[in-house]
Amino acid sequence: MPVLWRIAREHPDLRRWLVANPRADAAILEYVAQAGGPGVREAFDVLFDDGPDEPDGKPPL
Repeated sequence: MPVLWRIAREHPDLRRWLVANPRADAAILEYVAQAGGPGVREAFDVLFDDGPDEPDGKPPL
C-alpha cells in the first residue's frame, strides 16, 4: 500500500497534512475530505482560501 494511502486510512491524526502534500492526488484528497479527522476541515479551508478579503469588496490596486 502506498505510504500516503496508508496514512489516510490508518492515521486520522495525520490526515490534515495530506491536504498540503503536493503528491496527494485527487482520490486521496477526496477520501480525506470524506473521512475527516482532526484539523482536516481547517486544512481544506486554508487550501481553498483565496486570500484576505477587502473591506469594500474590491480587489487591491
